[in-house]
Amino acid sequence: MRDAFWIFFDFVMDKKSLWEAILLDLSHVIGKPQLFSLFKDSVILSVENGIITVGVPSPIALTFIRQKFEARIFESAKKILPETREVVYEVRGSLVEEKNPNKIDLKLFSGVSDRTLVRKVPNKQEVVMENGIRSKMFNPKYTLQNFIPGNENRLAHAACMAVAAKPGDIYNPLYLYGGVGLGKTHLLQATGIEINRNFPHKKVVYMTSEKFTNEVVEAIGSRHTKSFKERYRNVDCLIVDDIQFLSNKTSTMQEFFHTFNELYDAGKQIILSSDRSPAELDGLDRRLTTRFSMGMVIEVLLPDFETRLAILNAKCRELEVLIDREVLEFIAFNVTTSIREMEGILVKAVAESQLTKTNPTIRTVAEAIRRINSNFNVSSAGGDLSRRITVRTPEDVIDVVANYFKLPKSELISDLRKKEVMIPRQICMYLIREALSQSYETIGERFSGRNHTTVLHACNKIVTEMRENAKLMRDINALKREIGM
Repeated sequence: MRDAFWIFFDFVMDKKSLWEAILLDLSHVIGKPQLFSLFKDSVILSVENGIITVGVPSPIALTFIRQKFEARIFESAKKILPETREVVYEVRGSLVEEKNPNKIDLKLFSGVSDRTLVRKVPNKQEVVMENGIRSKMFNPKYTLQNFIPGNENRLAHAACMAVAAKPGDIYNPLYLYGGVGLGKTHLLQATGIEINRNFPHKKVVYMTSEKFTNEVVEAIGSRHTKSFKERYRNVDCLIVDDIQFLSNKTSTMQEFFHTFNELYDAGKQIILSSDRSPAELDGLDRRLTTRFSMGMVIEVLLPDFETRLAILNAKCRELEVLIDREVLEFIAFNVTTSIREMEGILVKAVAESQLTKTNPTIRTVAEAIRRINSNFNVSSAGGDLSRRITVRTPEDVIDVVANYFKLPKSELISDLRKKEVMIPRQICMYLIREALSQSYETIGERFSGRNHTTVLHACNKIVTEMRENAKLMRDINALKREIGM
């Protein structure tokens, strides 16, 4: 017989209300991005004898919840229902598709504050400081700890670490230069964030050269140049991105020259970035370029293949997705001009896979690269990727499935009973049936003479498990795209 309390629970609070209350309590300790990504489509499946069973839509969500929030969820549950003895979890792939009445609209939590953000000026990514200076807001995802330097940029990373530890004392000014999308902005913002963390009392200002120019023009127009000078010469660290855009702006260069001198003489830190070295800056006052060269000048380079692959793996962890290593290697090998472009390709591939409920493949990634760069030679990826396979025989399907699961074709059609072979084999039988409408007897003959009952069981099993297993559904959808279904 059920405990009287749990009978009472059914009358005063349903499962949906309980989960809303738990997540609301949890929202005070985690940010909105994690709340929305991890708990989307989650529900309470049952509340029975002190045990709350939570359904989550994927193994990935389950892993992250258990690693990061299992104890906190239990605390919240016990706070709301003191009789709670345990919170357990089940993966239900069907939660992604079905309209479960116990699902929660996470828009309810849209008002939850994101603790990682600092106060902003309305509609602008800026922070207003005590003295009225408006600094561009740092992006909290840029840290020195999550920057992956590799051999090419180890010096740049080490210099930023040194500056963050002793601002104004070493490598002043610090001047980073290099092509677009190689990580200069990441290093600049990360250094500013680290200085703020190490020295909370210091005034750190981050801006683009365009913003500095606009402020100079505004100060001249309003005849407030004196207050402008006083504001900027009282900061402890000035970070300016894309300093090359000061070129040919005479008044702005003059103001920046005097500001630079005042800060440098006062032992304040100056950090600059550009697309060129100081000696290559055209249209900039010679007095400025020589001062830029006084400290540490470092070129930021494109990382090597291994470092690019490490960056992609880190991005996958950030996005909380699992992608086949060969797909990541394909991106790292083929996108060799910009880290920003490389990460953009990955994000597009992940977004497309989530929309189509498939796993990214080399072919789909190649198509994504070609949409951005029409000159990309897809045939260089190891075969003609510009077309999908047209399935004509069971052999075509077997080849695609064997390649997808990295299995020898001989094992796929053999009598081996290992799980890592049996499931792909069942998928292969199902796809042959779906794509070619062959009889169970004909399919069985191709797989070591299995009878029609075995093939029928395999096909039915795949159909059943797709309803519960989100990963299996993604694998099959990806394979269907590979064979042109």
